Amino acid sequence: MTPDEGRALLDRLFDSIDAMDTEGMLSAICPDATFRFGSAAEVAGHDAIREAVDAFFESIAGIRHSLRLVLVDGDVLVCEGDVQYTRHDGRSLTLPFANVFGITNGLIGSYRIYVDIGPLYAA
Repeated sequence: MTPDEGRALLDRLFDSIDAMDTEGMLSAICPDATFRFGSAAEVAGHDAIREAVDAFFESIAGIRHSLRLVLVDGDVLVCEGDVQYTRHDGRSLTLPFANVFGITNGLIGSYRIYVDIGPLYAA
């Protein structure tokens, strides 16, 4: 994967996530992909990923990603940035994150999110 292809895939992915569009997000992910969000258990396949992502989206009012760094090395794509969450009480907070993706045939085959979302749910 070239850096331009990697950036285009991430733009597509994060545009969908920021719109809280699970199906759009899944269009960038292989049907048999693995997914892990923070310290949650890994899930595999579109159905399990959809369930995990939809549950998370229900717990927030909004989300917006800002990328600072994108690296491509063969079939590995890494990004780092900030994510702004809007809570249902209207408050928002911004947290740093890093993601590591394994790429398979131009789609995401493994998706690892490294973020401490504890502050999102703190009183």
